[in-house]
This record gives sequence, C-alpha cells and structure tokens, in this order.
Amino acid sequence: MSSGTSGDYWADKALPSVFKHDLLKRYLPQFGGMTGTRSQDKRVVYLDGYAGEGRYENGEPASAEIALGAASYLRNQAGLTLECFFSEPQSKSFDRLHEVVQQYLARGVQAHAHRGEADSVLDQVVERAVREPLFLFLDPCGLVLPQNRLVDLLARKRRGKWPPTELLMNFSMMAVWRLGGHVRSPKGNEKSLQRFDEVCGGTWWRDYFADAMASRDKDGAAEDAIEAVAAEYARLLERRTGMLVQSVPVSHSPRKRAVYRLVFATRSSYGLWVFGDAVARARATWWQTLEEREESDDMALFSEASVTRPDPKEIEAKAKPVIAENLAKLLVRTQRPVKLVDYPLEIFGPFYGQVTDPVVRQAVRLLHEQGRTPSDGVGVKKTRDIVVYPGNLAA
Repeated sequence: MSSGTSGDYWADKALPSVFKHDLLKRYLPQFGGMTGTRSQDKRVVYLDGYAGEGRYENGEPASAEIALGAASYLRNQAGLTLECFFSEPQSKSFDRLHEVVQQYLARGVQAHAHRGEADSVLDQVVERAVREPLFLFLDPCGLVLPQNRLVDLLARKRRGKWPPTELLMNFSMMAVWRLGGHVRSPKGNEKSLQRFDEVCGGTWWRDYFADAMASRDKDGAAEDAIEAVAAEYARLLERRTGMLVQSVPVSHSPRKRAVYRLVFATRSSYGLWVFGDAVARARATWWQTLEEREESDDMALFSEASVTRPDPKEIEAKAKPVIAENLAKLLVRTQRPVKLVDYPLEIFGPFYGQVTDPVVRQAVRLLHEQGRTPSDGVGVKKTRDIVVYPGNLAA
C-alpha cells in the first residue's frame, strides 16, 4: 500500500477489501490456469504493485498472500508456476511483507519482494514476462500510475493477444472527489491537479468539475462529476489500449457511494466471462460479510443488509428471461451457432457482474423448452463452453 494507509488498516479487513480480495482470490487462479497451460514454460508472471504487509494482524490474507496461495495451489495441483513480484515502499510494511513471502518461498513458490514504488519494478516484471502471460494488480491507497505509462505498456510492449496481459486496478473515487475540490476552489493546489492530469492522461477531467460549479446543485453535480470521470477514464483506457475494459464500483455499505472502482482490462472474451462471474460471486461474499458483521454488533438496532439487499433468487429470476432474449437476438444477428464465451457482454447484458454463469445455462434451457433452439447445454461441463444452435426463434 502507498503512504495513505494507517496503522488501523491492517488490524482487520474493511468491506471494500472483502470484495476486492474475494474477487482476486476467485479470478487469479483461473487466469493462471487458463493461460499457464499454454505458456511455453507453464509459467505466468504476476505483479502486486502496492502489496502492503501481505497479511492482516488477525491472520487473514491480504492481496499478497492471496496471490502466494494461488501460486502454491497452481504449483501443487497443475504443475504451473505463478511467479509473483511484490513492491512496497514503506519500511515497516515491507518487513512484514518480506516475512510472508519467505514463508512461501520455503514451500517452493517463486516470489520476489521489492522495497520501492510500483513504477520502479514494472519494467523488470515486464521483461521477465516477455514470453509469458502477465497479470498486473495495482491497488494504491491514492493515485495509480499515469495513464500514459499504462498505455505504453499495454498498447505497445504488450499489445498482442499472446502472451496475454490483464490488468486489475484501483481507481480511487475518493481521490477524484478530493481533487475535484481543488478544481472548484481558487486556492486549489495546481501541483496536485497536474499529478491527476497524468493519471487521467490529460486535463479533460477538470471540465466535469468546472461544469459542476455552474450548477445550482453544486454538491449533487460534483457527485455526478465523480462518476462521469471514472466512466470516461475506463472508456479512454479501452480506446487507447484496444482492450476490453470493465469498471466495478466498490463501497463500504449499500447506502454509500463507491470509494473506488476496480478497473479490469483484458483482450480475451474468456477473461471477460470469468471476471463477470467472479464479480457476482465476490458481491455475494460482500453482502454475506456485511450481514455477519451486523449480526455480531449488539448495538445495531436494525440490519442494513436485510433492509437493502436485493433477493439473489429474485435477481436470477429476472435475469433468466432477459439473458434468453439476448441470446435469441444474438442468434438472429449472427445466423450461425453461438459459443457462449465469445459474447459475454451481449449475453449477460445489464446483469453482467450481477449473476453467475449458471443462470446463463438456465436461460439456454429456457430457450430450448420454448422450442427456439435444439441446444439444451446438457453434457457440457462449463457453461461458457456451450454452443447454442439457431432454431425456431420466432416461437
């Protein structure tokens, strides 16, 4: 973690970290498994650019130990190597991180801990992965790397589909809020503004807050500006890198705005499919953790989770016919058999990241029962590998 972490941060895992770490724990082993089996040396390279201490004081794994655990699993179960690089500039955090890394080195995991900023080790990691799959996890407490730096890496040095490169990055909404205040204030710090210009790849983001100043509802307009900046950042990253980019909001509670967005970039429809499923499952873990913490809080007068949480079964019931229709429209448009994994965003539609992929299997079965496709998905182990054939789509 960057210099913004306090001593309390490592005492226990906050709810945003519950979501983030559950997502990483679900997705990283699948990325390693999907790409490592095709890698020349059965090796995948991973960088946690803001690794922090690696483990919480209560013994729960943080991002670094989650990656090390994934590396150990892939080594033992599939004979694959997930070579992990970690960077951390703070002396105290680095010393604790180093201890965690040493424990996994003793188990045969390949891992390297570097004291310093993420940018100082990035080129070394990219060189190490010149012929291998690469996964970058960038999770600062403050501002992430300049966008031009990321674009140079993703669009020039790692521009091909193989070896694959994927990115999961924390884009801080709190930083946008704070820096937006500098735009709106005559006493704003120009040096801070210029640093965020670098993060965003230009000064374009300032216009959103300048427009907010002209609004009668300045606070409401400023909140809208934050969301607009985050959305435009993701669109710009997608356009400049040619990658598929998704942005997921992460918050402390269902009634509070996002503290950051997790920005995911890939060139693979497989990655997009698996990531969406992992997001839905991590979201369920987030809700479950909220419920458990409220139940253990004797001072709580009511459960926020029970009041605000949408019923998962109701969401799935709503999603199934929508996904079925999305698939039917896709079959009409393509006029050929459709392999589900090739069209994750088109198939899931608004339910991408909201429901898991078994719901898509149910949607295929629904189309089959309606007589609109001969395909029923039976006998195909993974939902994403189902091929759906056109039938009587007007039924």
